[in-house]
Amino acid sequence: MTVIPSWFPLFVFIFFNRIFENSLLSAEVKEGEILPPTIQKLMKGYNKYLRPFFDNGPVTVGMSLDIASIDTISEINMDYTATIFLRQRWTDERLVFEGNKSLSLDGRLVELLWVPDTFIVDSKKSFLHDITVENRLIRIFPNGTVLYALRITTTVACNMDLTKYPMDKQTCTLQLESWGYNINDVMFYWTRGNESVSGLDTLRLAQYTVEDHYTSVSEAVYETGNYPKLIFHFELKRSILYFILETYVPSSLLVVLSWVSFWISQSSVPARICIGVTTVLTMTTLMMGARTSLPNANCFIKAIDVYLGICFSFIFGALIEYAVAHFCTLHHPDCNALMYGGHHMHDCDDDMNGIVTTIASGSSRSKRRKDSPTPAPAPTPTGEPGVVPPSPTSPEAKPPEALTEPLNRCLKNLSLIRQILRSVNCCHVENPHYIDNYSRVTFPLSFVIVNLLYWTYYLYL
Repeated sequence: MTVIPSWFPLFVFIFFNRIFENSLLSAEVKEGEILPPTIQKLMKGYNKYLRPFFDNGPVTVGMSLDIASIDTISEINMDYTATIFLRQRWTDERLVFEGNKSLSLDGRLVELLWVPDTFIVDSKKSFLHDITVENRLIRIFPNGTVLYALRITTTVACNMDLTKYPMDKQTCTLQLESWGYNINDVMFYWTRGNESVSGLDTLRLAQYTVEDHYTSVSEAVYETGNYPKLIFHFELKRSILYFILETYVPSSLLVVLSWVSFWISQSSVPARICIGVTTVLTMTTLMMGARTSLPNANCFIKAIDVYLGICFSFIFGALIEYAVAHFCTLHHPDCNALMYGGHHMHDCDDDMNGIVTTIASGSSRSKRRKDSPTPAPAPTPTGEPGVVPPSPTSPEAKPPEALTEPLNRCLKNLSLIRQILRSVNCCHVENPHYIDNYSRVTFPLSFVIVNLLYWTYYLYL
């Protein structure tokens, strides 16, 4: 029985690999064109399936970015779309050649070289530009350094905290990792630190300004091992001017418009009701329009929601104010008669004082009768004590002790009734027109104070 040597499978693999590489190389070269001798020499014996320094430690890959544009930043999807130029540099000892000039190759020849398996973490959708050809760049230097550049448009997720929207700041990231090579095979680093990323200084966005950006190096830990990771952080601050003109100013003007009803006569019911209802409906429409650009299912209570809620409360309060004033007017049709409303309460107090005084006098007289000695009955002609006929003023019907306790209870009840009447008298509106006069000062002053607290909290705290 013939025994197959252990080196035979490896020999077969290398043999077919050489045939496959030659077929690819010949397919990439157009008819009538011949690769330069330098390229042919470099490709001879080159295996793109093996990374550089396969047996001599990990290969280091330096990276840099150019941010060409940030097209959209979506709060609904919580992501951003950017076009970037990704440049990667590494050294391959198999590509060392003599000379002092670099070789710029066609991007389609990248299929013949080993390249890092870099991918963008949290990418939802990405594509490589291919007009008019695939936007790739391959450049080989005499010392074996390879420069590989790509033009990519990607949509990356960005977790946003919308609590202070539209006065918020968002920090988004662009993370680069190796898909298959762990830290024992490949190491990533930024070529120039924080200056490895350029293009943000000249970038102009619609609603944001880039306040800060920096880079960091990390490791991604998965079940299959630890992988190299590069992170680019950039901080975006939202421009509030658009929202001030679009939302804050109109809502504040609607609140001021609702105060116009305070200067309209209470007898003009259609005019005041029309202003109140119109401002409430307009404010409701403004609140619905302000949420169209935000997620529907959002657990955040945003700053703009708080302000719109405040404005809606003031507008609704102005409508309720007229309802209260009109209700008081219906119960006091004659304002001149209202001037005497206080005398009625004084008369009630005088009557109550008279009742209490009378009862107190009766209680004192009964007490004196109790303390005075009772005269003995005169004897009759027969010598027996006679029966004295009861006088009309004699308290024979009820003992004095039984009369004192009900009197005290009555005094307490009358005192409680007097306190209740005084409290009702304090809440009594003598002139319903005073409600509008107070509202002309109270509503604007309260709105100014609430605005000061609102803007101080969301801008400086």
